[in-house]
Amino acid sequence: MTTLEWADGRLRFIDQTRLPAEEIMVETTDHRVVCEAIRSLKIRGAPAIGVAAAFAVFLAVRESHCSTPPELHAVLRSAVDDLSATRPTAVNLFAALRRMEEAARASGGKSVAAILERLSAEALAIQREDVESCRRIGELGAGLIAPRSSLLTHCNAGALATAGEGTALAVIAEAARRGNVLRVFVDETRPLFQGARLTAWELVRLGIETVLITDSTAASVLRRGDVQAVVVGADRIAANGDTANKVGTYPVAVLAMRHGVPFYVAAPTSTIDAGIPDGEHIPIEERDESEVTHFGGKRIAARGVKVYAPAFDVTPGALVSAIVTERGILRPPFPESLAGVLRRGSAPGGEAP
Repeated sequence: MTTLEWADGRLRFIDQTRLPAEEIMVETTDHRVVCEAIRSLKIRGAPAIGVAAAFAVFLAVRESHCSTPPELHAVLRSAVDDLSATRPTAVNLFAALRRMEEAARASGGKSVAAILERLSAEALAIQREDVESCRRIGELGAGLIAPRSSLLTHCNAGALATAGEGTALAVIAEAARRGNVLRVFVDETRPLFQGARLTAWELVRLGIETVLITDSTAASVLRRGDVQAVVVGADRIAANGDTANKVGTYPVAVLAMRHGVPFYVAAPTSTIDAGIPDGEHIPIEERDESEVTHFGGKRIAARGVKVYAPAFDVTPGALVSAIVTERGILRPPFPESLAGVLRRGSAPGGEAP
């Protein structure tokens, strides 16, 4: 399954708000359509957001039909501003935008055509790198899953969230191909049910036994010993190993620690933000209250009630057993292992230096 694809000069993507009832592909050459899609969660998942943003920058510049490099750079800066304002937590978005800006600058004072060619190549490179990153994360992470394991995951970190097979779901899928997965418990992931709508849909398509549970049921399956490992994705990882992921991840990590179950985070190195010292400094997006007060277009909450609707929470690094990246598996102490993997790359055997 391809969530995002670039074909014939157009960006095509699955409208994830329509899943699982309808599989609708959207085609566009308008960067503003991509901005709206990211903001409204038609495109979601940190890696996928980054890839989509890269193509959106290219589209903005190409469709402006600029005649001079200065005009082109002005359009590029405006597009970057538009995309930066969509969602604040996923660091992959900002990493992709920086790469596109750097690619344009690296072209110097060359022609508009040369700069466009460089931007196109950079967007395609970001997409290819994410596909390869997902493959490598799946291979490395699958080695952490013991035979006959039942797993638990929260939210969606599969193909829908990336340009490849996913992060957490790439680990699960590869472990299943090796015959090591009995079943996967999927938290429904309130309030927008990304687990029920998206993750369960992906796992069933992969032929993996899938058990959907309410978010509050996770405690019971962990207490009963039904889960041998938890695998989740991430939208931003601070320098000390604190991890931002979909709201509800933190309590799952607390429960996993309480019941002696390993808690694994799977994410590309582009999700690591070395400029953020800890989770307290990670910007947490807050969503519209209607996402909590309404379901299926109908109000389910009392009128007049106040709402707190963060999209993400932060799991302290102390609760994380390992972070699986495409460059290796990182172990505590995370300040050292995160800095090392960014500085030196991967080490033999999959364990990062």
